[in-house]
Amino acid sequence: MTAETDFSGRVALVTGASRGIGRATALALADAGAHIVAVARTQGALEELDDEISTRTGRNATLVPLDLTDFEAIDRLGAAIFEKFKRLDFLIANAGILGDLTPLSHLDPKVWDQLMAINVTANYRLIRAFDPLLRSSDQGRAIFVSTGIIQHPRSYWGGYAASKAAVEMMATIYADEVKTTNLKVNMVNPGATRTKMRAKAFPGEDPETLPPPEAVAALFVALCRKDWAGHGEVINYRDWAQSNR
Repeated sequence: MTAETDFSGRVALVTGASRGIGRATALALADAGAHIVAVARTQGALEELDDEISTRTGRNATLVPLDLTDFEAIDRLGAAIFEKFKRLDFLIANAGILGDLTPLSHLDPKVWDQLMAINVTANYRLIRAFDPLLRSSDQGRAIFVSTGIIQHPRSYWGGYAASKAAVEMMATIYADEVKTTNLKVNMVNPGATRTKMRAKAFPGEDPETLPPPEAVAALFVALCRKDWAGHGEVINYRDWAQSNR
């Protein structure tokens, strides 16, 4: 661990922390010394994450079983973190859903509403709730998740692509709004990764041909470093991995 990746005393909130990239990022940040505020819907999966963090680091996480469509609960979480920590150093806004891959004219309105609620509105509410706490950190980082489908649209992905395009624009504008502060806002495009979401979208694909979540988590850790200068950028995992070989 170098000085740049020593996150001792830092507070990191990770959404979607119970599995996939979120879980891997929570573990990687904990390994680097950060205290993890782990947010996910499933209590049992959060407890398993906490057990692993404790085994690996000797420390415990703060577990927050929360459905991100409970927007008022996000506000309450912001208030609770202020009371306990007075600041938030890293916001990893990872949680998201795929919805249904189907023609837009066939997409169930309930699925559309859920996509927008979890992928878009929840991230707006996270910004709203945690912006003051992120600005209170001397190393504030807000990291959102984008997707290559925005640059390469394809049939049947309309709901997911629309929601992620909204997130990317929202994060880009937020970055511009905080450019004179210590807070840096960036986005990660993980690309094809060995996750349950990817398996749902491509059930015939061999997952062993894809990078594991742990590999992508290394990029999230790098974005939290004090010496990361980028701001308002979309960083493609594969490009970053290639340049860091």
